[in-house]
Amino acid sequence: MDVEEAIRTRRTHKAYRPEPVEAELLEQILDLARWAPNHNLTNPWRFRVIGPKTLERLKEAAGPESAKKLDRAPTLVVCSCVLSGDPVQDEEDLHAAACAAYIVLLVGHSRGLATYWRTPEVLRTPEGRAAVGMPEGERFIGLLHLGKPVQEQRPPDRLPANQVVEFLD
Repeated sequence: MDVEEAIRTRRTHKAYRPEPVEAELLEQILDLARWAPNHNLTNPWRFRVIGPKTLERLKEAAGPESAKKLDRAPTLVVCSCVLSGDPVQDEEDLHAAACAAYIVLLVGHSRGLATYWRTPEVLRTPEGRAAVGMPEGERFIGLLHLGKPVQEQRPPDRLPANQVVEFLD
């Protein structure tokens, strides 16, 4: 699958088959995410692959109602960004970490996986951060869901290019 096809056909999936993503494939996907552009080559992204014990801690921190959504995908990856304390560098690093997260989604899709980028409240709480071992000085970017799809998703409606693109002279 080429890049353009991956961008146009990747969809958010909320239902997955139960098999986790194989470790070797997951390592390949996360390795490619390291190639996201970042100013000053700070490599600010951090990825934490959630195992069963960590998932239980995270579900406990989330509470019963929110915990159900954490069971959607067989493989969960927390993406965060290391902050430097410099406001300009931190903003650039947050954008770079978001690009790295999107690379995970695109590469996963190109390898036949279903993907979903979530930002659950629990990972912005001290309890949720502790559950996944996210230290002070890191900012939560997204909880990435990966797995085999249950069904195909149809493309969402998009605004026409002339409503989102402006050429300036």
